[in-house]
Amino acid sequence: MMKTPRPNRSDFRFFLDIPTRWMDNDIYGHINNVTYYSYFDTVVARFLLDSGAINLVDSPVIGVVVETQCRFHAPIAFPDSITAGLRVERIGTTSIRYGIGIFRGPAPTASAEGHFVHVYVDRATQRQPTPLPAELRRAAEGLTISDS
Repeated sequence: MMKTPRPNRSDFRFFLDIPTRWMDNDIYGHINNVTYYSYFDTVVARFLLDSGAINLVDSPVIGVVVETQCRFHAPIAFPDSITAGLRVERIGTTSIRYGIGIFRGPAPTASAEGHFVHVYVDRATQRQPTPLPAELRRAAEGLTISDS
């Protein structure tokens, strides 16, 4: 199996400092794996709020997570500080794939990485996929990484 290179901070466009908490540690003395998904959710929600593209309370569309993945490279433990990095890996008609990196302290490479795929749906039905609002598409485009 080929080892995947760890992402660098330069691979991301939006950053959020998130404090670790004592309760985040598991019996083995490091952040429990499920907590990373909370970090992922927090950085995506914060980006959506900060960009003004979606109002989490009353926007007519909402993002529903349909796929997640996390790959662990190095342990993190309370009281480490972390920074979550965010990028957009793909923008579809009704979906966005967000890439996330979790960095320990000032480390240049990610201790964990993963993704969330949101399908945007009508808030009322929570089923009908809905085209991305123009404001959301513009905000997401600002987080894409150019291949050039």
